[in-house]
Amino acid sequence: MFVSLNWLKQYVDLQGVDPEILAERITKTGIEVESVEPFGTPINDLVVGYVKECIQHPNADKLSLTQVDVGDETLQIVCGAPNISQGQHVIVAKPGAVLPGNFKIKKTKLRGEESNGMICSMEELGIDAKYVPEDMQDGIYVFQEDVEVGADVNDLLNLDDVIIELGITPNRADALSMLGVAYEVAAILDTEVQLPEETVPTVDENSSEQVSVVVDAKEANPYYGATLIKDVEVGPSPLWLRNRLTAAGLRPINNVVDITNFVLMEYGQPLHAFDYDRFGSKEVVVRFAKDGETLTTLDDEERTLSSNQLVITNGNQPVALAGVMGGADSEVQDDTTTVLLEAAYFSPIAVREASKDHGLRSDASARFEKGVDPDRVKRAGQRAAQLLAQYANGTVLSGVVEYDELDRSEKSITITTSRMNHVLGSSMNDEDIATILRKLGFGFKQEGETFHVTIPTRRGDISIEEDMVEEIGRIYGYDNLPFTLPEGAANAGGLTKRQSLRRSIRRKLEGMGLSEVITYSLTTSERATQLVSPDVRAADVNPVRLAMPMSEEHSTLRLSLLPEMLASVSYNVARKQQNVAFYETGSVYVSNEQTVTKQPNEQERLSGVLTGTWVTNLWQQEKKQVDFFVVKGILENLFQFLDLSEKITFKQGKVEGMHPGRTALVYYGDEVIGFAGQLHPTVQKNYDLKEAYAFDLDLEKIFDVATQEENYTLIPRYPSITRDIALVVDESVAAGDLHETIYATGQPLVKHVLAFDLYQGEHLEDGKKSLAFTIRYQDPTRTLKDEEVEEAHTRILEAVKSHYQAELRG
Repeated sequence: MFVSLNWLKQYVDLQGVDPEILAERITKTGIEVESVEPFGTPINDLVVGYVKECIQHPNADKLSLTQVDVGDETLQIVCGAPNISQGQHVIVAKPGAVLPGNFKIKKTKLRGEESNGMICSMEELGIDAKYVPEDMQDGIYVFQEDVEVGADVNDLLNLDDVIIELGITPNRADALSMLGVAYEVAAILDTEVQLPEETVPTVDENSSEQVSVVVDAKEANPYYGATLIKDVEVGPSPLWLRNRLTAAGLRPINNVVDITNFVLMEYGQPLHAFDYDRFGSKEVVVRFAKDGETLTTLDDEERTLSSNQLVITNGNQPVALAGVMGGADSEVQDDTTTVLLEAAYFSPIAVREASKDHGLRSDASARFEKGVDPDRVKRAGQRAAQLLAQYANGTVLSGVVEYDELDRSEKSITITTSRMNHVLGSSMNDEDIATILRKLGFGFKQEGETFHVTIPTRRGDISIEEDMVEEIGRIYGYDNLPFTLPEGAANAGGLTKRQSLRRSIRRKLEGMGLSEVITYSLTTSERATQLVSPDVRAADVNPVRLAMPMSEEHSTLRLSLLPEMLASVSYNVARKQQNVAFYETGSVYVSNEQTVTKQPNEQERLSGVLTGTWVTNLWQQEKKQVDFFVVKGILENLFQFLDLSEKITFKQGKVEGMHPGRTALVYYGDEVIGFAGQLHPTVQKNYDLKEAYAFDLDLEKIFDVATQEENYTLIPRYPSITRDIALVVDESVAAGDLHETIYATGQPLVKHVLAFDLYQGEHLEDGKKSLAFTIRYQDPTRTLKDEEVEEAHTRILEAVKSHYQAELRG
């Protein structure tokens, strides 16, 4: 909703009110101000000129040489506009004026002739082309009425106006009109609203003699009023009216259409003007359409109607889609002399259905859908008739031909001061409540601290006590409500164990170079079953599909975070982001029912995807691509951070969608909690990726077993002893198994074991490999003796020989 402050000043006293401060106060009372912008740029030396003479430029075919009276002098100006002619009142920028874009007007010569200024179009004044009348879009602006020569154009064209754009929520339909905004601003500033005059001059002839109204769809159309205006002269609107519409974001068309649009913006009540002579009968019949009926609307589109759509007919055929758009056959044209003016109340549901079915959204339908003020419907018609008489020279026939079953009763709500203070935490007294109700323009009767409030029909959003709490609170001022802290034994503001762990895990992963992503919980039915961890599949799960999905892309609840994350990785790689490292914490939805009768089990998981280069040091000519061991190292670092390393093991395994030889299952003790490895080449190809690695972990399990208790280990004061061994074993022996045996056998002296070399080839038998380990021996309480280390080392050699037939490599 665009609100012109110059227009608003007609209803509310804004003298001395700064637009920015007013916008801030409007926002604080509950209607968000999206922008505060000047409508135009006030320009010095911009005046009305009268073209006294216009002749062909002697040296240019497309230029005119004009003599323009600007009040205090006559200027010779060279003009290139095709619509310039003698006798026009035009906009003149005199020498010294600076137009938008820092375009300075100077005395100059054009093709040998002196030019002392510029005759301007509206676009050259900084006004958007979409608000310029169609007949002036390719040329200069010409005043259509008598204006004073030499007058300041800034005032005439409203260039000093300020436009406040309001973001109106669906419940505040009352603020979709200038009067609605005026009531809101009057409440904020504690001033009165000046309502427009609605007195209509009429003749003795009655409208009912020329037209009748029949409403068959009574529930969908409880009020329909028709007024006849004869002897209408269709032409340009007066300048002030065009300025108002332009400031509201509407393009002026002609005086009849502009007046209905003006009243729409002023009252929030849509109106429609039919050409009575083209209407086709003397009877207006409102009914639901018949299936298959057609109507050509004002946009020259033929619409096929259905039985749930409300239409205005001439008794035989539809002439308008009620509340949405009129028909082309009965629209007002330049030769229209008699106008049938419609002012009606249409059901929001009926208008919404028709608007949605035909994909038509208009200012009228937007207001009908949200609900118009019942008390303003007839008054808006009277206001439009008054303006048509005044600015289109129309003769208004007396009486309004109407069908009227409209409920205009006002709701009543009883509130008490103590209840308001209890809910808001405020300390208002009875007088404060009375003052706020008076500011809002609500009628009330007071009995001590009890108020019986009558809600005006314009405020259809207020119907219960809670609505009044909001009204009282916002006008009282949210800034005036006291700050309070929760009371009780609970530690307010503390994080739960899960929240704290989740935050710590995120910080750790981000510290290792991964970026968090958040993907949709809904995916395609195909992706929903991809890359599901074995610990999830063990539950014999079935993906849960929505009963009424908005699209197939988001039709099924996910069983893994990875497919949608891979889509994000693919999107980034396609846009030249080759090095990607993402992680996500989120829920998967597990159900083992074929037909879901209850909510699926929501399980939180931690997943990640990496591709591209992990380390790049150009000055050292070092470049390391992401591989399995990068991913494994990230997880090991995370488990060490969570103090879970001792119970976590990685074992080779198979997961559908993962590379069969480069995938490990992650175990906590004997329980699978996830996997890590490279994506299967086919999956990589489907997502247009090169080598990509992923991991997926059961975060629920990690939350359960991680203690996050603070602990530390003393820095050893005594030296350690390091021994290296190279063991020849069968190819089938896993390095992890050897590592585990060495570590367990060497206790309590072995503190660290690291595999640092793998060799196969010359000097080794076929089917054999050599694995080299570094073993660190240490006792934190004393210095070890060589004999003790040798004894532990011998035990280790005997154990690996016994378990794996390992031999020391010579």
